[in-house]
Amino acid sequence: MNVVTNEGTNEQALIKKVCTDLNASSNEIIYSIEEIKTNIFKKYKINASTKYDIAKEIQNYLTNIIKNLGLEVTFEIKIINEKINIKMFSSNNNILIGKNGRTLEALTNLSKQYIYVNYNYKIYLLLDVEDYKEALAKKIEVLALKTAKEVKSTNTLAILENMNSYERRLVHNALVNYQGVTTISEGEEPNRHVIIKPSSK
Repeated sequence: MNVVTNEGTNEQALIKKVCTDLNASSNEIIYSIEEIKTNIFKKYKINASTKYDIAKEIQNYLTNIIKNLGLEVTFEIKIINEKINIKMFSSNNNILIGKNGRTLEALTNLSKQYIYVNYNYKIYLLLDVEDYKEALAKKIEVLALKTAKEVKSTNTLAILENMNSYERRLVHNALVNYQGVTTISEGEEPNRHVIIKPSSK
C-alpha cells in the first residue's frame, strides 16, 4: 500500500503536503500524526494514504482469509464521504454473513484492526455482503419506528433485543427526530441493547 511520510513543525502544513504528494483532497485521505520529542521545538511526523488504497489493502487482506474458507469472492469498492464502503459477492454469502451477521461483523473488526496495527489508521469501514446490511437497515428502521409509536401511545418504555454497535446506531438514527421518545443504549457487550422511552421519563 502506498504510504506517504513527512515531518515538520506545522500539522496543517503537513496535511496539505501529503495531500499534494498523494494527489488527493483532504477528504480522500486518512492519516496519523505523532509528535516527535525534541529539545528545541515541537515536531510532527505524518503518515498518510488514500482511502481507496486502504480499501484495496483491506480487499487483499479479506481475499486471503475468505479463500481459506474455500470461497470465491469479488469486491465492489466505493468511497462515500468519510466512509470506506466495501461490498462482497461470494459463492456462499450465508457463510460470510454468519448467524445474525456475526461473521460479517468479525470480518469488519478484523479489517479495522489490521489497518490500525499495521498503519496506525483509524478508519470508518462499512463492510457488506451483497445487500445484507441494506436490508437489515430497513428492517431495523421499521422495527424502531413501530416500537417508538407504541412507546408514545402507551407511555411505556420498550427494551429492544441485544444488538451490535452498527445496529444500535441504526435505531438511534431512525428516531433522532421522532417527537415524544428518546433512545439510550445500556448493558455490556455483547449484551448491549437500546431502550426506547417516552421523552417525559
